[in-house]
Amino acid sequence: MTELIAVAIITILAVISPGADFAMVTRNSYLYGRKAGMLAAIGIALGVLIHVSYTILGVGLVISKSPILFSVIKIVGAVYLVYLGFNTFSTKVKLAIDLSGTNAMTNFQSLRQGFFTNALNPKTTLFVLSTYTQVVNPETPLTLQIAYGLFMSFAHWFWFSLVALFFSQEKLRAAMLNKQIVLNRAIGSILMFLGISLALSPMVG
Repeated sequence: MTELIAVAIITILAVISPGADFAMVTRNSYLYGRKAGMLAAIGIALGVLIHVSYTILGVGLVISKSPILFSVIKIVGAVYLVYLGFNTFSTKVKLAIDLSGTNAMTNFQSLRQGFFTNALNPKTTLFVLSTYTQVVNPETPLTLQIAYGLFMSFAHWFWFSLVALFFSQEKLRAAMLNKQIVLNRAIGSILMFLGISLALSPMVG
């Protein structure tokens, strides 16, 4: 029971801490609408399952013991965040969006963006690795370990779905769209800052 509570608390704290996932879902929700934000949330949840899968399979142990491999993952994730941030920051033309109209971002694009933002995020890599190596007992049944992973994925989906619902509210979205160039620069700057911070942060191990 202690292990279960520890996993739950760590997961909740990790999920609600602001980061690249939060910035990306916020951006998609106010620019492209509720569906785009919700699909991005699903993509994030799927990304978490990737981290859980390779950790349970043992690849996570290799990553945690290989500074070079982890560094490669970190740099790839950082480059993706900087790329996403730069594209957001440099968008100078205001999007003319009908709040009740069709989403300007396809379903696949929304899902893919959420997935890659999380799957390439070293923060999530460290969260999952540390949870399974420091909190979960090696003797814990595989079925329970998988259940923990599903809970982590569900928690991410639930939280970021709430974020999408909040930032896609019609009145709030309309107000944000009126200031979209300023918001794009703010969110773009945050994403680029997170990417650069990840790239420059010390390697683990």
